Amino acid sequence: MNKQDLVDQVSEHSGLSKSDAGKAVNALVDTSGVLKKGDEVRLVGFGTFSTSKRKASTGRNPRTGEPIKIAASTQARFKAGKGLKDAVN
Repeated sequence: MNKQDLVDQVSEHSGLSKSDAGKAVNALVDTSGVLKKGDEVRLVGFGTFSTSKRKASTGRNPRTGEPIKIAASTQARFKAGKGLKDAVN
């Protein structure tokens, strides 16, 4: 399912126009500002979007075997909620 399929699904199930459903999906998808501040986006029954920090490390270039430094970074995480897990299983 791509983003347009999701918009169509939201429009069909909610009775919203495709334009309004598109705005709603875009508003939901645009959570990067909240995550950037370090907050969580928790959707009960669906899951939780959060961030975690990764420490700097040393890796190897697979082609040459030369060691390279991998910078510390912040990663986006998703943990599925009980409702989503139950629906899939």
